[in-house]
Amino acid sequence: MYYAIISEDVPNSLELRKGARADHIARLETLRDEGRLLLAGPFPAADTTEPGDAGFSGSLVIAEFESLEDAQSWANADPYVAAGVYNSVMVKPYKPVLP
Repeated sequence: MYYAIISEDVPNSLELRKGARADHIARLETLRDEGRLLLAGPFPAADTTEPGDAGFSGSLVIAEFESLEDAQSWANADPYVAAGVYNSVMVKPYKPVLP
């Protein structure tokens, strides 16, 4: 089943993100290579795809896991969590409908 991992950043998280980004992306690439990643990306903190110094306000990952517990465990092990980027992380079952 798919799960949505919705994360909200702490204020002024850009430098924290930069420090943990390579490890964060590597985990996402593993999901992609396993055919389990539906989509992933950050929420720009400004109304533009390139927010510059405004940074990001959070992230969304939608990926396939065996259970909600597995998805939560994967989310808890994110390098952004360890680096203090996220203020909160919510994991919810997700059902793709469209396109």
